[in-house]
Amino acid sequence: MAQSAYIKFVTGSVVPALSLEELKEKLLHYRDQLSLTAQQLGWEYDDAGFPYTIETKPEGEGKWFYLKGKNPLYKYIVVGVGSERSQEEDRHYVQVVLPEDATHGDKSKGNEFCKYLGKQLKAELHLFNGRIMYFNPRK
Repeated sequence: MAQSAYIKFVTGSVVPALSLEELKEKLLHYRDQLSLTAQQLGWEYDDAGFPYTIETKPEGEGKWFYLKGKNPLYKYIVVGVGSERSQEEDRHYVQVVLPEDATHGDKSKGNEFCKYLGKQLKAELHLFNGRIMYFNPRK
C-alpha cells in the first residue's frame, strides 16, 4: 500500500500555499546546496544526496510530478500539491507519496526532503509513520 506524508501550511508558515513550479524550484535549490557541500568536501556527494531526476507526465500536469531514481537503490517518489477545507478556510499542502514498489532508500530520502521543506516553509509535517513535526512558530 502506498504511503503519504503531508507538509501542511498553517498559521505562521512562510507562505500560505505553494505551486508545483515553486515546489520544483525548492527541490532544485536543495540539489544545488548539496552540490556546494560536495565541492567543499571534495566528494561527489550531490548524486548520493539527490539521486533523482524530476519527471512529469501529461496526466499529472499542474497536479503532481515524480522523482525518478538514477540507480537501483531508488525508484520513485511522487510529489504533488493540493488543498483541503478545514474550519471554513482552505488549507494548502504538499503531498509526498511512496508508491507500493518504493524502496527503503526512497522512504529515507522522502523523509529527508519533507523535513527540509518543512523547516524552510515553517510548516506542519505529517510523516509517513503518522507522527507530526511542527516547524511553525507556536505560542
